[in-house]
Amino acid sequence: MAFSVRRFYKSADCKGFGLMDFAEARKRMVDGQLRPNRLVDPTVLAAFRDLPRERFLPTPLRSRAYADEDVALPGGRALLEPLVIARLIQLAEIRPGDRALVVGAGSGYGATVVARCGARVVALEEEPALIALGRDATAGLLPAGALRFEQGRLTGGWSAGAPYDAILIEGEVPELPPAIEAQLAEGGRLVTVVGGGRRNGRAVLARRLGGTVSTSAAFDCATVALPAFQPAPGFVF
Repeated sequence: MAFSVRRFYKSADCKGFGLMDFAEARKRMVDGQLRPNRLVDPTVLAAFRDLPRERFLPTPLRSRAYADEDVALPGGRALLEPLVIARLIQLAEIRPGDRALVVGAGSGYGATVVARCGARVVALEEEPALIALGRDATAGLLPAGALRFEQGRLTGGWSAGAPYDAILIEGEVPELPPAIEAQLAEGGRLVTVVGGGRRNGRAVLARRLGGTVSTSAAFDCATVALPAFQPAPGFVF
């Protein structure tokens, strides 16, 4: 049975986040949550082992940073559980020098992992509070120019930086957004979770080859739906 960081927290003194050994929690996250669950990319594992995930949460929530669960953020958003975001990033096959777009970047943890894997990243976010948290969290973690936050509508992607070698939509969407799919470079990969907003989605990988985008399902994936992509509720008579 995989180690549960939830149990680790219950056994530790969690009255104050400052009492926690975050370095030990990171190690347990990698060894207990990621490695036993098909995480094999050494670059992705190293990024998860090294990056201080707790910095990407408001101070009162930092004791939950390494639990195997989503952690709620403002605007109906969440810091995705480690295994989900790790498997999506591994699926994207990030290569050094890739131009990458992370849509719905939230406080920037996933975008920072992608940058640590060697990509130059645009982190697109709508919520100003999350952008502010992310800029504080990423200070000093990456080389200059490796990651920049942009504020804009998530559904439109960020065409100013296109085309991208890799695109990560960080959360569940009802379908692949055509406007974002169009921003893929030749040979580019787009990864996200497609589902009906009931946390029963499928991680998908879309590739552009020969000017055509083909999509394949990768694995079952329960994660938080991105509000910006959800259809408006209709009237019921």
